[in-house]
Amino acid sequence: MRILGLDLGTKTLGVAISDTSETIASTLNTFRFSENKPEECLKDLKKIIEEYNVNLIVIGLPKNMNNTLGAAVKRTRDFSFVLEKEFSVPVVEQDERLSSVSANNILIKADLSRKKRKTKVDGLAATIILQNYLDIRKGKKHGQ
Repeated sequence: MRILGLDLGTKTLGVAISDTSETIASTLNTFRFSENKPEECLKDLKKIIEEYNVNLIVIGLPKNMNNTLGAAVKRTRDFSFVLEKEFSVPVVEQDERLSSVSANNILIKADLSRKKRKTKVDGLAATIILQNYLDIRKGKKHGQ
């Protein structure tokens, strides 16, 4: 089984995938769509879900820093509902606070130009979200 990780923005969708042992997350792609219309990515997501035999989707939940839920959460949950309905694959939420900040910091340390960082940050944020989920899940499996 593989797990798909998503980082939903207002115009981009970062996509990551786990390995078959559900240990390591890797960046797959970043899809662009019209503002607040992530449904435009469904065709591309369907190909990925079928190709990688995805049985679970992890989507970043954009909580505010004080742990409250803002407007972006509704947009994310609406999209999660669409994903579950469209693909019959369960969708779980993973706290994504600071995932984009972490992704940017990693790309800065890798000495990528601002232009290159902009094209990579959402995919890397999806990878961080998915890796956090995998690590937490692995810890629970091993009683940690």
